[in-house]
Amino acid sequence: MAARVFGVVGWSGSGKTTLVTALIPELVGRGLTVSTVKHTHHDIDIDKPGKDSHRHREAGATEVLVTSPKRWALIHELREAAEPDMEALIRRMTAVDLVLIEGFKSHRFAKLEVHRPAIGKPLLAATDPTVVAVASDEVLPDLTLPVLPLADVGAIAAFIMSHFNLHRGGGDGRNR
Repeated sequence: MAARVFGVVGWSGSGKTTLVTALIPELVGRGLTVSTVKHTHHDIDIDKPGKDSHRHREAGATEVLVTSPKRWALIHELREAAEPDMEALIRRMTAVDLVLIEGFKSHRFAKLEVHRPAIGKPLLAATDPTVVAVASDEVLPDLTLPVLPLADVGAIAAFIMSHFNLHRGGGDGRNR
């Protein structure tokens, strides 16, 4: 697995996406290159019926690469194959200083749990040894892990950088 993969996990509605989208510019502003992986349990489709790329997939292509002057996307059809594991997916990504993963609670990389007691869900950190810190909107005095204020994105970014011994300006641009 990539050396610098860090997860952001929590129950639905805890604020994972809000935190990740705040962390990205904070980390980039500190000189890091950052990519993300977002897991969803829903079917995804980034092209639309009637578009040429959609027609290519419907015709049976395993992969369709769509490119333009501003971005490109690779669409890979699983065609009944199993979803690739996290390590295989990350190997397909361009090397960066840090890959943030939102979701994938059961995977074995280091994670920050976003925990809001008001949601009424138990702490994942209580049973998951890969959770290395918790970000919360309330004080959690009984927790032995570091507890970071959820609203302090700078402190959370500093914690992640410290976890990997990354310094302003990034690492060596690798994620494998």
